[in-house]
Amino acid sequence: MEEPKANKSLGQHWLKDETSLSLITQAADLHKNDVILEVGPGLGQLTSHLVRDCQQVIAVELDKVLASNLKSRVKANNLEVINQDILQFNFNQIKYPYKIVANLPYYLTSNFIRVISQSSHPPEMAVLLVQKEVAERLAAKPNNLSILGVTAQVYWQVSLGLTVPSYLFEPPPKVDSQLVILNYRHEPLFDLDKKAFFRIVKAGFSQKRKTLLNSLSSGLRLDKELIKEALAKAKIDDNRRAQTLSLNEWYQLYKQLN
Repeated sequence: MEEPKANKSLGQHWLKDETSLSLITQAADLHKNDVILEVGPGLGQLTSHLVRDCQQVIAVELDKVLASNLKSRVKANNLEVINQDILQFNFNQIKYPYKIVANLPYYLTSNFIRVISQSSHPPEMAVLLVQKEVAERLAAKPNNLSILGVTAQVYWQVSLGLTVPSYLFEPPPKVDSQLVILNYRHEPLFDLDKKAFFRIVKAGFSQKRKTLLNSLSSGLRLDKELIKEALAKAKIDDNRRAQTLSLNEWYQLYKQLN
């Protein structure tokens, strides 16, 4: 079968390095009764590894041609292929606990993590190969935190895996990739209303170069004196910036402002 050219608009970069593919499946800690959701299987290199080690692979592929050809490339009875945008996918149609394993298109990462985090049926675990810089943002510590990092760490235990250099992909992207491993927090990190919590976080990051006092006052449309009082009660200097706060400090601030 003739190999299709990668579609740059869909962020397609094929990973064919067998060692990297094996290490990705190892990071997912696969068992024979596992159900795996693979996002963007492409030519099926990773799919071929997954079908060997688990009960079922549900591969969701946006590209119609790739989706229609996948079963010809990967001949396995435990493979189901769905031609759909993963951001429109109904995760509740997977009837069992499941894991996600994917070589994600770079453009998809932030929205995808938001979608699985807020899903009523999230995976037990997500093993995602993403842009290295994004992987580092997901696992960042205070001083380097972003909305993406706060979101990921509130919902998931985040750890980093292998780095995959760009030259191992066809065509090679401009940057290296890194594996990020997300384990779902069944016991919430904090007792909070997540919608209200993230409204505060988004306000804090809305003007990253400004102090928390200014960005929160502007983003929440609240009087500066009220914000100043809340920050003081949360024991946070009002001259600090959003990226410096720890998750616990965001929680303390949420308790004062909510």
